[in-house]
Amino acid sequence: MRLEDLQADEGATEAATPIKSQAKVRVERQALPEHLEREVRVYLPEADDCPACGGDLKPLGEDVSEQLEYVRAHFRVIRHRRPKLACACCDTIVQQPAPSRPIERGVAGPNLLAHIITSKFLDHQPLYRQQAIYARDGVELEAGQMGHWLGRVCWLLDPLVDAVRAYALGGTKVHGDDTPLPVLEPGRGSTKTGRLWVYVRDDRPCGSDEAPAVWFAYTSDRRGEHPQRHLASFSGVLQADAFAGYAPLFEDGSIREAACMAHARRKIYDLHAVRPSAITEEALHRIGELYRIEAEIRGKPPDERRQVRQTRAVPRLEALRQWYESVLPMLSAKSDTTKAIQYSLNRWPALAYYCEDGQAEIDNLIAERALRGVAIGRRNYLFAGADSGGERAAAMYSLIGTARLNGINPEAYLAHVLERIADHPANRIDELLPWNVAQQLPDTAKIEPIR
Repeated sequence: MRLEDLQADEGATEAATPIKSQAKVRVERQALPEHLEREVRVYLPEADDCPACGGDLKPLGEDVSEQLEYVRAHFRVIRHRRPKLACACCDTIVQQPAPSRPIERGVAGPNLLAHIITSKFLDHQPLYRQQAIYARDGVELEAGQMGHWLGRVCWLLDPLVDAVRAYALGGTKVHGDDTPLPVLEPGRGSTKTGRLWVYVRDDRPCGSDEAPAVWFAYTSDRRGEHPQRHLASFSGVLQADAFAGYAPLFEDGSIREAACMAHARRKIYDLHAVRPSAITEEALHRIGELYRIEAEIRGKPPDERRQVRQTRAVPRLEALRQWYESVLPMLSAKSDTTKAIQYSLNRWPALAYYCEDGQAEIDNLIAERALRGVAIGRRNYLFAGADSGGERAAAMYSLIGTARLNGINPEAYLAHVLERIADHPANRIDELLPWNVAQQLPDTAKIEPIR
């Protein structure tokens, strides 16, 4: 926000400066997108004759410039007419069946429902704010009515969310994390702390062309039994933080633990930002060397990544561990620096695991990025109204997040799905997953994939 104000100040200063006094700096403007609708306005001279001598004017060329304009979003009423035809011979009546609707006998179309969902869960606009926005267009949509629509749509999309969950947990590596979600507690006038758990399948950093996916789950508390239930049938690598609730998952060896170097680094960095020291500076430098190696092999096949890590990262990791152990005796046992170093040493096998497995990552930032939108949303809607609201949020975050990971505009994707899912066979629900419908969407529905 501070940066926005500085940029606005710069613009105000430039506007107040006479054009002749402004420094001539050539700015390379980005071309306006080709898919946008063009309105051509032609400005012809007022007279057909030369203003100087009265002679005939001939075409010499033209100057063309473009200006980006905003056309206000608008509502549209679609009237479905189904004429009845009667046979003159046998009195048979013929009529085309009514098209399916996301909400039976509901007035909301799929595009409106998709817009309400993305406005709430992606743009973080609570329903009461949307009500005020739509009222400015002369359309009265009560927040309660939109809430009713949202419940019906979430029920309709449940099988698709289950398909996302099955796919996200169906790989051989998953990134897990969680974040608090305040939830209103009826009868007490206060909130309790629920939890949103996130599980991400994304192997693009190791050169895989398999589609990424994210699945969110809501629980009313943070007991370890929840991730244990979520991952009961999972087998492979779980990359996560040091939450004790994950520990039972690693006991039988079917799930292997990979820790997060970013968590370990953050504990050092937070100390360095407040009280820089030679120890914190050296630690950050050594960890930075590990990340520079990762930057060079990002997107490479697992075997190549493992070979490079074994050759270059393993010696540096071992040197870091030995250096940590050598500086500990010089520090107070109760100092924050000791605690930060001890965090890494206590989890060293899990922190170093990524060097043994080319599919694993050095950190868990993939899961943290998936939770970023939730953190922004909390500042807008403050809390969920009930546990059921947390469950609906988890479902919508799953579909919106998976669409964004695959480079698809979530609103366009949801509109496409809602137009079809009511009549779609339940045993073919996978056909509506984002990567399976991508080719059916217009080019304007493509966005930059989240990585």
